[in-house]
Parts: sequence; C-alpha cells; structure tokens
Amino acid sequence: MATYQKRGYKKTIENEEEVIVDNNGTAEHSTTAEVFNTLDETANKSEKWIEKNSKPLFIALIAAVVIIFGYMGYTQFIEIPTQKKAANALVFAKQEFTKATSSNDSEAFKTALNGAEGNFGLIDIAKQYGSTEAGNLAKYYAGISYLNIKEYDNAIEYLKDVTTDDVVLNSVIKGSIGDAYLANNNSEEALNYYSKAASTSDNKAIAPVFLLKAGKLALSLKDYSKAEELFTSIKEDYATSSQAGNIDLYINQAKYAN
Repeated sequence: MATYQKRGYKKTIENEEEVIVDNNGTAEHSTTAEVFNTLDETANKSEKWIEKNSKPLFIALIAAVVIIFGYMGYTQFIEIPTQKKAANALVFAKQEFTKATSSNDSEAFKTALNGAEGNFGLIDIAKQYGSTEAGNLAKYYAGISYLNIKEYDNAIEYLKDVTTDDVVLNSVIKGSIGDAYLANNNSEEALNYYSKAASTSDNKAIAPVFLLKAGKLALSLKDYSKAEELFTSIKEDYATSSQAGNIDLYINQAKYAN
C-alpha cells in the first residue's frame, strides 16, 4: 500500500514570510507574499514620486482651476455683456441698411456705414465688436453697402472678413464677392467666386443663380468647356429652377463654340 508524506510548513523569522517545504526539504517562496512585496514597493515608489513632485502637481491643479473659473468669468462678465452691447449698437445701422436696400438709396447706405445722431455705423461696430455675432453681421452689411455705393475694394475686404456656418449665407457672400470683382474688372476672380458660391450650397434658389452667372462669364472668357459644364449642372441638378428654362440654348452655344 502506498504511503504519502505530509508537507510540512514553517515560517522564517528573518523574512517574516511563509515558505513551503517539499518532500526533499527544499523551501519555496510563497507567490502571494511576493505579490504583496511588489505592491508595497510600487506603492512606496508612487508615494516618493508624489512627494517629490507635489509642488508642480499643486501648481498644475491651481492653474487648471484658474483657467476654468477664468473662462466662466470671461463668459459671464465680458463676453455676454459685449454681445448685448454689440446687438444694441447694431439696431440703428441695421434699420438704415434695410431702408437703403428697399429704396436703393446710396445716402442711406452711407448713413448705415458711418452712423448718425450719436449712433454707431456698421464700420464702427465691425471694428469694435468684430468678434461678436452682431459685429460679424455688421461686416456683412458693410460689404453689401459698399457694393451698392460702388466702392468695390472695400466691399471685397469686408465680405472676405465675414465668418459664418450658414451655408446659404456663405454662398451669398461668395457670390457678392464675385459681383464686386466683376464690377472691378477682374473677371477671372469673379468666375472663381461665382463657382465657389455655386458649390458652397445646393440650395435650389441660390445655386442655379450663381451657376448661370459663372457659366455666362466663362462663355465670355472663352472658357467653353467650363461654361458647358456649369450650364449642364443647371440642367441636371436644378431642372425645375427658372434658370433651367432655356439652358439648352446656353449648353449648345458653349458646345459648338468649343
């Protein structure tokens, strides 16, 4: 009958860790004890690192708090009040601009630009509040005003400075820049901006207008392939638009001229 020896256990005083004695009397270190030793060493290293870098960490924490509360303070006490001031300042200039566009009155456009009776004009609003929504709108109104009083360089400058996420408005702005370039005898840049205006938005009321403008201008510049491409886009993509009414005539004109 087979007999089995029992394992004996003893503890070493020096290391205060459990050891296992096998049948041959060989000691094996406990895996659990080694894991705890490793964790202790890691914890000690972490503590030393934190102790060593406590000052930079504290400074970084303070800096983060300052940034967060600084942003909140800026928004609450500077940005929002500035937005309100800009919006209030724009009221008079916008009224004059609306009056000018409905009557095509160049004097009203000038009043909108320069202000009157102690009220800010579009130029001052764009300069002082340019980073606000109202200031950005003032730049657009100023650009259109300059376009109407035939100061084309100023129109281009202001319109190029407008920023918007509205694709339709963005398309109108680019088309207006194209109008200013065309009136300023720069047909190539005008064609460039008309093409951009057409591709910026697929709005059915806006895109075919600028496609037709671009196509006619390309035709006058003898860029017949470009003109045919633009006219064909109206026929295929905006067949129900008023610009598509006699578009085949333009397509054939470009095609046979080419």
